[in-house]
Amino acid sequence: MLGEPLNLVITGAGGQGNVIAAHWLGEALLRNGLRVTVGDTYGLSQRGGSVMSHIRISRDRRYGPLIPKGLAHVILGLEPVETLRVLADYGNPDVVVMTNDRPVYPLNVIAGELEYPEPQQIRQALEELSAGVYWVSATRIAQELGGAIVANIVMMGTLFGAGLVPVPSEIMLEVLRERLPSDKWEANREAFYRGVSMATEQ
Repeated sequence: MLGEPLNLVITGAGGQGNVIAAHWLGEALLRNGLRVTVGDTYGLSQRGGSVMSHIRISRDRRYGPLIPKGLAHVILGLEPVETLRVLADYGNPDVVVMTNDRPVYPLNVIAGELEYPEPQQIRQALEELSAGVYWVSATRIAQELGGAIVANIVMMGTLFGAGLVPVPSEIMLEVLRERLPSDKWEANREAFYRGVSMATEQ
């Protein structure tokens, strides 16, 4: 693992499914014999505000649910500006970042009160503040599979494909299948493997 404990932050805007993804990963890690704590923090999540999950993974003990500032090993974001915001608080020169490239515009941007940064500006800032960035078209891939709702699954596949979490794909998919209605399984499984492929293409 990258650290003991391995500190992973999953962040996004409300409604993007990062809490679901965090608890799915947590369950898979537990089944693989690891000690895991998951802590969730919410902004105005029902209005597209920030939502963040802290996952702390250890081989032999449980840690407190919140990662100390500046000590994340991996930051996974479902929205690029949210990813950058969390990186500013929890990042360090060795952190690995992966983010969906599709913006979710907050209300003050929609109202014309603020400007949303250009994608290249965000990507450059992420690269300057981290050891490496996976810039993933997760929403586009999800839409190809039938709906943007599975973008979180694409991102989790990228996380797995990059070799950053100590759990085999069989357990990840076992837990995912148990949590889904049968008619949603194939699209989600495909989303996971498309994400794995994105990790190898970076």
